[in-house]
Amino acid sequence: MKYLPLLLLALVWEAVVQLGLVSRDLLPSLTDVARAGWKLLREGELWQNGAASLYRGGAGLAAAIVVGAALGIAMAWWRAVDAFMGPLVEALYPMPKSALIPVTVLWLGFGDGSKILLIFLGCMLPVTLGAYNGTRSCEQALVWSARSLGAGRLRVLWDVVLPAALPEIANGVRTALALTFVLLVSSELIVARAGLGYLIGFLGEGGVYDAMFAVVLVVAFLGFFADRLYQRLVGRLLAWRA
Repeated sequence: MKYLPLLLLALVWEAVVQLGLVSRDLLPSLTDVARAGWKLLREGELWQNGAASLYRGGAGLAAAIVVGAALGIAMAWWRAVDAFMGPLVEALYPMPKSALIPVTVLWLGFGDGSKILLIFLGCMLPVTLGAYNGTRSCEQALVWSARSLGAGRLRVLWDVVLPAALPEIANGVRTALALTFVLLVSSELIVARAGLGYLIGFLGEGGVYDAMFAVVLVVAFLGFFADRLYQRLVGRLLAWRA
């Protein structure tokens, strides 16, 4: 029942095309899309371009999680870091991350590096804010209790503050995970010679719309399953808080 809306959407899509309510030039039938996707899979196009995209997305997101979490915790724990980095984070957060595409290309060219850097810069900020808010929301009574028992500042941070901040950090990472797919496809559509975004643009320019829709659906389902897998993983890691 959870995925019933997706099934209904698929049935409606197929029906409106088969009944001629929408032109096949504008919207290929789901059957044609599935055939085109299977052809791309057999020919290796999906595997090659998908591997390139997953590498870029994974590398950028991993770097964003490590640096963003460390920066957010440091900003919340040390006033000097907050005073220096806080205004910069607040200024960059509302900026459309896709605006950085020309900058990263100028710095690192058309290869993997520019996409990884774009994802890193765009995804680091949600993780930073999640870590910052989670660290600041830790109950002061717990911190005072640990300090009264002789724990040093770093020991309190590791044993008390960080576990309390994990749920907020997890929320920031989830936001970054979704943003990864947006930035990845956006950058590959514009400046790439491989990747799922590149494949979408290439097929669209060539008028191969059934295959183009197949790749779009692949990206959508990759994002969907990545989010579901992440939620399940976080649920297990944070089960001790229940």
